[in-house]
Amino acid sequence: MRKLLGPLIFLIHTPLQILNLAFWASIIILCGLLKLVLPFPAIRTLLIGIMHPAMQAFGACSVLLIKLFNPVTVDVRIDGTLSPRNWYLLISNHLSYLDIVLLINLSKGRIPPPKFFLKKELIWLPFVGLGAWALEMPFMRRYSRSYLEKYPHRKGQDIETTRRSCEKYKAQPTTVINFVEGTRFTAVKHKSKKSQFAHLLPPKAGGIAFTLATMGHLFTNLLDISLLYPGDVKHPMMAMLSGQMRRIIIDVNVLDVPEAVRGDYFSDDAFRGRFQTWLNELWSEKDTRIHQLLEP
Repeated sequence: MRKLLGPLIFLIHTPLQILNLAFWASIIILCGLLKLVLPFPAIRTLLIGIMHPAMQAFGACSVLLIKLFNPVTVDVRIDGTLSPRNWYLLISNHLSYLDIVLLINLSKGRIPPPKFFLKKELIWLPFVGLGAWALEMPFMRRYSRSYLEKYPHRKGQDIETTRRSCEKYKAQPTTVINFVEGTRFTAVKHKSKKSQFAHLLPPKAGGIAFTLATMGHLFTNLLDISLLYPGDVKHPMMAMLSGQMRRIIIDVNVLDVPEAVRGDYFSDDAFRGRFQTWLNELWSEKDTRIHQLLEP
């Protein structure tokens, strides 16, 4: 019966999610514009104090709608202690745009408001792009190897964006989020990248290495989060909007930040090798953890 009602649920649920996004994003964008034209420290602090709760309210309302239209169980597992007064580097697998909503909602009352590293193309996405800009989230432009061979002066620009963003995040407790795989997981990408992991794409080390080099001394912990949609792996966003989602797993593993992972990733070949080994071992443990979480 629920599958038959899927199209009707989609037609009701989707506009409500869009309205929720538009409402809270409009508040955030307005505050961002005021922050731009009134660049005074006291006003900036006041506006940020409005913008961050608005972002988290968006996440909370979105999850409420998900629960209203889906017979879903949200299974949050936290191995360790969290605090909104700490700094965190959060790394996660990436399956869907729904991941972002869930991580925003997870942050409320647990960790500082999150800052995502977003693809440059998302700046044109209605409400999302300007909202992220207002919240001072970095937009990353990824260049292919062939493009960099043709335009070598572009090399390292995404890392420079990371550096400038991290400087802003030193002023107050922040959660820096990095989807280390660099893209959403699909079976096609998994095959084309010849991933050695069963449930993950190979991790990209550059962004996380530079973030640790810039802010590593501030981070209280590394949060290794696994987002899973058992039964809805291929199209979790569509399953959610159509009322077909039954289970979401958010697994949070609170880790110490090893002193050995802070160094010059781009100039020190020995450190680069050690860092890649550490990250691949972490990803292998994550892959095993996901396999266990997905077992019936």
